[in-house]
Amino acid sequence: MTPVYRPPRETDFARFPDSTPIVIDNGASTFRIGWAGEAEPRLAFRNIVQRPRHRSSGETVTVVGDTDPALMKYFDCTRTSIRSPFDDDVVYQFEYMEYILDYGFDRLGATSEIDHPILMTECECNPSFSRARMSELLFETYGVPSVAFGIDDAFSYKYNQKLGNCGEDGLAISCEFGTCHVVPFLKGQPVLGACCRTNVGGSHITDFLRQLLSLKYPYHAASVSWDKAEELKKEHCYVAHDYMSELEIFKNNKEEAEEKTRYWQLPWVPPPKDEPPSEEELARKAAIKEKSGQRLRDMAAAKRSQKIEGLEKKLSELEDIMEQLDDSDEIEETAILSRTGYLSQQEIKSDILKVTQSLRKAKGESNGNEENADASGADKYPLVSVPDEMLTPEQLKEKKKQILLKTTTEGRIRAKQRRAEEAALREKQEEERRTENPELYFDELRARYLELSEKVDQRKRQKVNGNNNSSGAVGRGERLNAAQKERMRLLTTAAFDRGKGEDTFGMRDEDWLVYNKMSKENDDDNDGNDDDESELTRIASKIQEVDPTFVNKHEAAEPAADPHKVRPLTAEDFKISIGIERFRCPEVLFQPGMIGVDQAGMDEMVSISLRRLVEDESVKERLCQSILVTGGSSLFPGMIPRLEAGIRQFRPYLAPLKLVRASDPVLDAWRGAAAFAASHEFARQTFTLEDYREHGESLFHRYNIVYTL
Repeated sequence: MTPVYRPPRETDFARFPDSTPIVIDNGASTFRIGWAGEAEPRLAFRNIVQRPRHRSSGETVTVVGDTDPALMKYFDCTRTSIRSPFDDDVVYQFEYMEYILDYGFDRLGATSEIDHPILMTECECNPSFSRARMSELLFETYGVPSVAFGIDDAFSYKYNQKLGNCGEDGLAISCEFGTCHVVPFLKGQPVLGACCRTNVGGSHITDFLRQLLSLKYPYHAASVSWDKAEELKKEHCYVAHDYMSELEIFKNNKEEAEEKTRYWQLPWVPPPKDEPPSEEELARKAAIKEKSGQRLRDMAAAKRSQKIEGLEKKLSELEDIMEQLDDSDEIEETAILSRTGYLSQQEIKSDILKVTQSLRKAKGESNGNEENADASGADKYPLVSVPDEMLTPEQLKEKKKQILLKTTTEGRIRAKQRRAEEAALREKQEEERRTENPELYFDELRARYLELSEKVDQRKRQKVNGNNNSSGAVGRGERLNAAQKERMRLLTTAAFDRGKGEDTFGMRDEDWLVYNKMSKENDDDNDGNDDDESELTRIASKIQEVDPTFVNKHEAAEPAADPHKVRPLTAEDFKISIGIERFRCPEVLFQPGMIGVDQAGMDEMVSISLRRLVEDESVKERLCQSILVTGGSSLFPGMIPRLEAGIRQFRPYLAPLKLVRASDPVLDAWRGAAAFAASHEFARQTFTLEDYREHGESLFHRYNIVYTL
C-alpha cells in the first residue's frame, strides 16, 4: 500500500508580500495549496476529515487528510467515519471545509489572519449559495482581502493551450473524482450554457470495484478496503476499446484472459508442520496417561469397595429377616412382613438372590447363572407361587398378569428352542444335499435367495408406498400391518373409555390378553420379517462360501458420504484475481446505468454539448479538432481511443476529430490557476468583502472571470 504522507509545515510564509495570491485547487479528491507563479503546489492532501476520540483521554480530535495507521491505533474510530465537504463536486459541508482550510493554511505557515488574495477553483456552474458561503468563510474567518473563483477545467485548458496542446476553440472533457464535465471553448473562453455534466466519476469506479471484489471473495471482504480498492484501480484498471468484445475474450479465450488477469496476494503465513513427537515427549505423555489411569483405577476400586460393603450389609439384613420368619408363627410372620414392606417370603428370597448375584458380580465372581437357571422364573414372577389366600385383590390382579406373562415367555422360549433344533436339522440336511449334488444345491440356494429377496423388497415397498392406494396418497394407516392396526385400535379404545363408569379392568382373565395383543414383541408380522431377513442373510452367507464374488444387495449399503473435511488453507486461498473487473469498473464512465445512474456517458456528453451550441457546423468541426481530456480518471489506459471511437458515432462520416490528453491531468488545473494569479489581470477579477456586503449573493449570479494566458 502507498505510504501515508503527512506534509511538513512551511517556514517561508512571511517571506511573501501581502500582494502575492494564494492559489487553492479545491478538488473533491485532493486539496492543493501554494503560491501564485510557482510550478508546483506547496501542499497536497486528501480532502477528507475524520473526528475520532482518543482512547485514553476521551478527547475528540480532528484529523485532516491521510491518516497513519500506526498513529490511529491510539484513537477510537468506531463511532466516526471519513467525511468530505463535497457532494457531487459541490461544497455543502462548510464545517468540514473550515477544518480543511485551517489545516491547509497552518501547513502553509500562516500564524494569524491571511492577508493574501485567494484564488480558488470550483466546478462548472457552481451554485451561488456555495460561492456565497465559501466567500463568507474566507472573509469572516480568515480575513482575506479579496477572493476570486475560477473553473478548474478552464485553467487546465488554458494551461495546455499555452503549451500548444489545444487551440483557442475546442472542448475540455474532464473526468474528475465525483463527476464528469464537457465544456466547449470559443475564443479561449468557456461557454457555460453549453456545458454538460454527469454525476459519475472516479469515486464511483472505486466503489464498484470494491463491491465486485467483496462479492467475489466474501471471506476477504475486510481486506478490500476503500483505500486498497483505489490503489488497485490506479494500478490495474483500463478502458476497453470494445466492451462486448473484451467480455467475449474472457468468456472464450482462456489463454488471453489469463494474460490480462492480475493477482493480488494477501498476507498468508503457512501453518506449522506437524513433526513426530520425540521419545522424551512420548515418555512424558505415557507417564501422564499412566498416572491418570491409576487415579481412575483407585477411584473405581474405592467405589467398588463401597458398593460391596453396602450389598453385604443389605444381604445381612435380608438373612436376619428370613431367620426371624423361620422362627415365627403365622401371626408373627404377617407382622414381620408388614413391618418390612414385603408381601411374602418368596419376595424376600428373590431379593436375596438379586443381592447375592450383584455381590458376586461386584467381587468379580461367577453369577451362578447355571445353578440358578430354575430360580429365574421365581425371581421375575414372585407372586406365581404364592397361594391366593395370602394375597390382596390388587396382588391377585398382579398375579394373574404375571402368570400370563410367564406362560407367554415360556412359550416363546420353547419356540426358540424348537427353531434352533429345526435349524440344526436343516443344516444337517443341507450339508447332505451339498455333498450328494453340489450344483443342484447351489441352484436351490440361488432360487431361495431370489424368492426371499423379492418378498423382503415387497414388504419394504408396502411400508413406504402403502397398500395399493389408488388415490396416490399415502397415510400412516396404510403403512401399518394387521397387528399394528389392532394395537392402535386397543390404545385408542382404552383412551376413549377412560373415566366412563367404574374401572373393572382386570377382574377377568381375558382382560390380560390385551397386554399380549398390545405388546410390540408379539407382532407376528414383524417376527416374520425378522425371520425372512435372517434366513436371507444365512442363505447369502452360504452362497458366498461357494461363490466369493457374490454380493448380498441387502447388505451392500451405499458408501456413506465422507464428512466434510477442513482443508488446510494455502496461499491460493489468499490470492485475489482481478480479471474482468479491470475494464468492467471504468466502463461506468461510458455506461452509468451499470451502477443505477440514469445519465449520459462521456462520449454521449460531447454530442449533447455540441447540440447545445447555437453555432454552425463549421464551428463544431473546429471544436472537435481540439479536444482536451483532463482529470485524474483520464489516466486509464485506453481512455483516448475509446473516447474517440465513441464520439465518432455521433459525428458525421469522415468528420475531423482529434483528442489529446493533458500534459498532467492532475496538476494542470493548479498550474493554470497559479499562472493566472501571477498575471496582471488577476487583480481586476477579484472581489472584496465590501463588494460582497454591498451586493450580497446576487454578486455571484453575474460573477465570471475572464481567463487569460
